[in-house]
Amino acid sequence: MSKSIVRAKDVMEQDYVVIDGTLTVAEAMASIAGTDVHTFIVDKRHEDDEYGIVQLSDIAKHVLAKNRAPERVNIYEVMSKPVITVDAEMDVRYSARMFSQFGIKLAPVMQAGNIIGVLGYTSMVIGAFGKPAETS
Repeated sequence: MSKSIVRAKDVMEQDYVVIDGTLTVAEAMASIAGTDVHTFIVDKRHEDDEYGIVQLSDIAKHVLAKNRAPERVNIYEVMSKPVITVDAEMDVRYSARMFSQFGIKLAPVMQAGNIIGVLGYTSMVIGAFGKPAETS
């Protein structure tokens, strides 16, 4: 009995925005006001550059906890770059192993050189095993 393969592209999330690294944290936060977005992908500045990533937890650690003014901190100051990416066709079992090996919690999903989504532990587990039943 073989188990079907769950691929990264099948369980990735679409809740992210691509922004310029020179934006301030305040400008970036204003761009996601009223949404469920919690991940910023920092766009490449040129063809030979790499993508960066900023999560709300990065802003909490590097801006909020250090009492820095979000109007005076640029996204490039708090981003992680380069990012480890996941191929859209990767089996989520291997994605989970890779996340564990490298100590990451979220990665952009790439297809044909473009970011098409983001993958995290939650989406991998729910994609592989289904959403847990609610209890009353």
